[in-house]
This record gives sequence, C-alpha cells and structure tokens, in this order.
Amino acid sequence: MPKIAVVVGSTREGSFNRALGRLSIRALEAQGAEVTDVDLAGYDLPLYSAAIESGAFPADAERLKRVFAAQDGLLFVSPEYNGSVSPLLKNAIDWASRPTGDEGLVALVAYRGKAAAIMSASVSPFGGLRGLIHLRQILSTVQALVIPEQVLIPNAHAAFDESGALKDALPASLVDMTAMRLAKVAAALAA
Repeated sequence: MPKIAVVVGSTREGSFNRALGRLSIRALEAQGAEVTDVDLAGYDLPLYSAAIESGAFPADAERLKRVFAAQDGLLFVSPEYNGSVSPLLKNAIDWASRPTGDEGLVALVAYRGKAAAIMSASVSPFGGLRGLIHLRQILSTVQALVIPEQVLIPNAHAAFDESGALKDALPASLVDMTAMRLAKVAAALAA
C-alpha cells in the first residue's frame, strides 16, 4: 500500500482545487493508497529566504518536509496564478526542498525518488495548463518523477455539482486514471 500525500495550493474557502483534491483523495484510497491530506493552512511558512533559513529553520517547514519525506508519492493540485503555480504551493515546495541537519545541499529527501502527479482546476478554458507546465518543471528540478498523466479541469465554476463531484464523466475518469497510475508508480518505486 503506497503512502501518498495530497497537497492543494489553495486555502480559499470554496476552492475548486480543494474540491479536486478531495476527489483525488477518494480516488487514491480506492486504489489502496494510504493518503495524507496536507492542508497548507495548517503550516506557518514564511516566504522562503536564505536569511530566514540560516537563522533558524522554521519548525513548520521542517514538519512539512518530514511529511513529504515519509511518503512514497505526492499529488499536487494547484490553481493557476498569472500563468504559474500558486505562491502558497511554490513556497511550500521550496521549504521542503531545503537541507536540514547534516544533509547535503542537494539531498532533496522530500522529493528524490518519489512519484508525483499534478492537477489543476481553473475558471479559464485552459484548466490551469500553463501553471501545470511550471509545476511539472519545478517538481522535476527537485528530482520527483512526475508521471505523464495530469488532470485539467477547465471552466471549474461549472464543472462540479452541489456534492463536489465532477459533472462530466471524462474529467472524473481522468482523476481516477491519474490516481491509479500514481499509486502504481509510487508502489513500484518504494519496492
């Protein structure tokens, strides 16, 4: 049973990406994954800077890094901000990438050798595609193995029903397919 964390780059009430994250959690659990829902609102992460890091590594940044490091896979769901990832998510990724203790500068224990998947919901007709291009590049840079499957939910304001489910079968099946692939790849890498 792979351990997979779902990380949503939005803390907004009524966030479409939070709704997509909840669907992803259910899809991963249906694949037998042990899922950790990482709510970034529960972490006090200052904007990353080397000055802060060199003074005292923030306790919540270290806690987040430990959560990521304990996983076999990571699923990131990000809104698109000006054609890129949300600042909240980028900051969390950056803090978890930093070395702690006696790790080398590029240990990347939160990411190296782990499977990752990416998803986005957006009110735009592009479904957050531009942001996911950047997110894929960022995660590859920190040595995560990003699976080819990804989920884009365009026109998100009309995509979910009152219960939070996706109205159309195609995007719902893509969530399930991506969860299945992430669980399989994470389990294989952890073996």
